[in-house]
Amino acid sequence: MKIAVDTFGCEHGKSGFGSYLINFISHIPENVPFDFELFGSELDRYTYKSLKEFNFTSIDIDDSLRAEKRWHKHKIHSFVKKQKYDLVIYPAIENVFPVKFKTKSVAVVNSIFSNVIKQNGKRAFRKIKKGLLNADLIIAASDFLKNDLIKNDIPENKIKVIHNGIDHKKFFPSLDLESEFVEIKPFAIKKPYFVYGSSLSSEEKKHIQLIKAFEIFKDRTNAPHRLVISGNDGDYSEIVHKAAYNSKYSCDIFITGYIPHESFAQINSGASACVFPSINEGVGLPILEAMACGIPICCSSEGALKEIGADVPFYFDSDNLVQIADCLEQVQKNETLCKKKIAEGLERSKKFSWDYTVQETLRSINNLLND
Repeated sequence: MKIAVDTFGCEHGKSGFGSYLINFISHIPENVPFDFELFGSELDRYTYKSLKEFNFTSIDIDDSLRAEKRWHKHKIHSFVKKQKYDLVIYPAIENVFPVKFKTKSVAVVNSIFSNVIKQNGKRAFRKIKKGLLNADLIIAASDFLKNDLIKNDIPENKIKVIHNGIDHKKFFPSLDLESEFVEIKPFAIKKPYFVYGSSLSSEEKKHIQLIKAFEIFKDRTNAPHRLVISGNDGDYSEIVHKAAYNSKYSCDIFITGYIPHESFAQINSGASACVFPSINEGVGLPILEAMACGIPICCSSEGALKEIGADVPFYFDSDNLVQIADCLEQVQKNETLCKKKIAEGLERSKKFSWDYTVQETLRSINNLLND
């Protein structure tokens, strides 16, 4: 059986979709009973192909989302037929996704479907919904995402929940606990610090609330901690940069910009805690990776974060600045409780692995092909 993976829409590995795809491809076992092939932009030939020796077929189109959408609308069916694929996996359905299929299709949902209206408008929402209704299988990365799909009239029997995993070879507690700095070229981040890794893309990421809560924490404690914000610039970046610049603790707020995903293990391991105030997370992978690095978690109680974190994190209402500051203060002052939370987080993180994610996905694909 010939299985294809659509790499379009994954922003050359620099988005959440791209991170999912890199991890998925990396953990496909050598003895897989399918013939895997990737297709997409020539720019991605070595972004993904270098991870495994799978065939990669490049499509000669402009490197733009508009061109990719047009190709998926007009050309993908003839391409799939020519390549003789038995099934195609679509990991970036918010960006590129056909509305009809002439071969078996698997849609991977890693973001909240309801948000499509806010981000892309009702027309895009209807198109993606039509594609999901026509897809043979939908893989949702959490029960939260599954329930959101059902609320939007996607049949439950089409949806399979398979949580994303953690690469435990990359994310584990640091052995270098004495160093005063964490070096991530071209940066050297001075300890102690709190870290928030998320794109500066929307108000719902709650960067502003975190900055204000950090100010409350500093006023209360006069602690030496810094706030490190790491992630791609986006539609909300100018506002976040301005809030950090205008803060009376601006010298203790460090915005790094894009950091490669593999470097987050090092940033996490050196942090006093991962702080994650985003309220629209359908997957919750960043807090799992932080748990695996052996640091406390302070995070929002919204989205899929409680499903993923269980009883491990210190939870807060992201619009309650005092609650966020309280959590930061707990980390700074309550060493005994933090050690307990760290131990619980390490155990919790062991329940998630990319090997399991890939195995479950391949099992579902095999069932679909044999129906």
